Amino acid sequence: MKTHARVAVIGGGLIGCSILYHLAKLGWRDVVLLERDELTSGSTWHAAAGTHGLHDNNNISKLQYYTLQLYADLEKETGQSCGVHQPGGIYLAHSEDRAHQLKIQASKAIAFGAEFYEIGKNEIRDLHPLLELDDVRCAMFEPLSGHVDPSGVTHAFAAGARKLGAEIHRFTPVLETNPRTDGGWDVVTEKGTVRAEYVVNAAGLWAREVAALAGIRLPLMTMEHQYFVTESIPAIAELNRELPAVADRDGEYYMRQEGEGLLVGAYERDGKFWSEQGTPSDFGHELLQPDLDRIEENILRACARVPALAEAGVKKIINGPMIWSPDAAALVGPASGKRNYFLCCGIIPGFSQSAGLGLTLAQWMVDGEPELDMFAWDIARFGDWATPAFTKARALDSYSSRFRVHFPNEERAAGRPVRARPVYELQKSLRAVFGLSYGWEHPLWFARAGERPQDDFRFTRPHWFDTVGDECRALRDSVGVIDISNFAKYEIRGAGAAAWLDGLVANHVPRASGRTCLTPLLSVRGGIAGDFTIARLRDDHLFMIGSGIAEGYHTRIFRAHPPPANIKFNSVTEAYTGFNIAGPNARALLERLTDIDFSDAELKFMGNRLITLNGANAILVRVSFTGDLGYEIYLPAEQQLWLYETILKLGAEFEIRPVGSRALGALRIEKGYGSWSREYSPEWYPHESGLDRLVKNDKPAFLGKDAWEKLRARPPRQALCYFAVATDGADAWGGETIYKNGQYAGRVTSGAYGFSIHQSVALGYVNADALDGDDQYEIAVLGQPHQAKLLPAPLFDPRGMRMRG
Repeated sequence: MKTHARVAVIGGGLIGCSILYHLAKLGWRDVVLLERDELTSGSTWHAAAGTHGLHDNNNISKLQYYTLQLYADLEKETGQSCGVHQPGGIYLAHSEDRAHQLKIQASKAIAFGAEFYEIGKNEIRDLHPLLELDDVRCAMFEPLSGHVDPSGVTHAFAAGARKLGAEIHRFTPVLETNPRTDGGWDVVTEKGTVRAEYVVNAAGLWAREVAALAGIRLPLMTMEHQYFVTESIPAIAELNRELPAVADRDGEYYMRQEGEGLLVGAYERDGKFWSEQGTPSDFGHELLQPDLDRIEENILRACARVPALAEAGVKKIINGPMIWSPDAAALVGPASGKRNYFLCCGIIPGFSQSAGLGLTLAQWMVDGEPELDMFAWDIARFGDWATPAFTKARALDSYSSRFRVHFPNEERAAGRPVRARPVYELQKSLRAVFGLSYGWEHPLWFARAGERPQDDFRFTRPHWFDTVGDECRALRDSVGVIDISNFAKYEIRGAGAAAWLDGLVANHVPRASGRTCLTPLLSVRGGIAGDFTIARLRDDHLFMIGSGIAEGYHTRIFRAHPPPANIKFNSVTEAYTGFNIAGPNARALLERLTDIDFSDAELKFMGNRLITLNGANAILVRVSFTGDLGYEIYLPAEQQLWLYETILKLGAEFEIRPVGSRALGALRIEKGYGSWSREYSPEWYPHESGLDRLVKNDKPAFLGKDAWEKLRARPPRQALCYFAVATDGADAWGGETIYKNGQYAGRVTSGAYGFSIHQSVALGYVNADALDGDDQYEIAVLGQPHQAKLLPAPLFDPRGMRMRG
């Protein structure tokens, strides 16, 4: 066994072998895989191995289709069969919400050049004559759906990696991973130590244990999962073809042909944990005790759908462990606070995602970041706040709701609250309905008297639609207060602090105290890694505000570019809280709070002040994310409750209203403001997102400048556009297809109803070749094309007079 390698991949299951293969494909061939037992040991070998393409997240769909298409090429390249079966998949809906979901997905498929289309009952019967269809409202067909051979795919990746020069060592358990001062790792095994530049934890069921060797706690939980295979069914045996798979998610089971019988599996509502404290080191190709009673209700629904199933004998029951993240999505990317340590763990639909995951992680390591925005998979979406108790509660919730319809703006209550601020109980008494943002509870909206303070989720406008409209109108007409404590906040102090920060961000850090700027942070490829507000409070004291959900992601970037020892860069998100006071009466309200002169002459738009409130130092910034006259106040958390009570008391004469983040979202969209992870991401470049005006090319250096210099001379691939959408009863929210002359032209990133402009609006990226001067487009709301007009400026206050007034 070699003693030096560029990368040591730990784990010889499906994902580890895919990562090894893709690293070698991208040119890193001095790579080694270490497997504690035989390849496929763990959860790979017993998987049902179903495959499908479409996902609610557009980029994950792209990578799933890449996976499905790669299997055939992998067979040709290696000579190893992947056991690919693609009889197609029938997706059934017998609820209105499921029908909406399927039609939305069908409208998105055009973006990937994929086939996913509606079929009638006669076509269903032709494809699958065993199905009972009386309660089916609509159905879709995906020709690429099917299944593969778990062992075949894994060994094909392994063979491809070996062919390119990678090494694989079976029966080589890893005992220690010790960091080196040069940033590399000593990976200690029973057969010797490998000195590696990088470590990849792809250990599947043992990911927690492998992570712990490096001092990392992963938010993962193991659960049992069952499926069974029937004896031969005469009606299937008589067919000369393979039946398509059946995705009857309203019935909460999955089904496909296996031999001359059927394979049926279920995610029951009362899932069962397994080996909560850690996966046994000697576990490998074992199965768990069958318990079909747990999925009896699911089986009965499957039998109602396929009556022949009820008459079939059971040949085999598979009960095996799976490892779940809190949101059922993979944990991918660099581990927080660890140099050159990468993760790829917690994968559920592995055979639909294996190649996509391998490509994503390989690009991350070789190129510095993946080609697509993969924040939905990034481990940085969780922090230390994702405790074992939270993880356990969320894993159970994710398991039991695996096949339920998931809606836009959906917030789930399991495992919460995790982190709450001092004002939380007061906001509850004001009938706040809360959401979760990087572990923090924050108000989404405030129920009116007599209204149920509880979310409902649907694709059409929900019951809180009118209430959120009231909040928007109250702010636009008078004044509102928005809790923005969940924004990420950073403090930078020390001589030369501004110059150091200026070397990171793309805009000029303000040169004078009391001034504030907006700035992008560019990614390795030149895309938008972040957008920040930077307030220069004093010469050596700066305050920076960014996206709350991206704090872990941004912290990772800042740690990779640390300041000199005399400069202190700290997150103060927990220590400081914040409120946005906005609306035409915002200035009058603040004049009652403090004796500061708030006139435009003394505090201009994008100005800031250090002030004292109730004996505490506070930061006041005149900035607006609502598009209205607005101010943000940040002060120590222990003063939050006092300030909130005081604002509400002083604002009573203006009929102030507490405003939640749902209203803030609608306000910023009608104003045409982008938001990180929606309009701004590493996937889009500054001259595509409209942020190139904030990138100062005269600066000698900043992160991503080299990439940006090459990009800015190229024409934009797409452009961020603002649309008025002709729709009633539903709005776009993100991911919808934009059409031009019936052809795919782009996709929506955010949408909402603009209560101030009485119009449904949307932001989205349109392909450059579809920007021909004609302003008539269509946007697929609820999967159906609706007229959309491309507008040259936002409908609300297009000249920005209100926020500067």
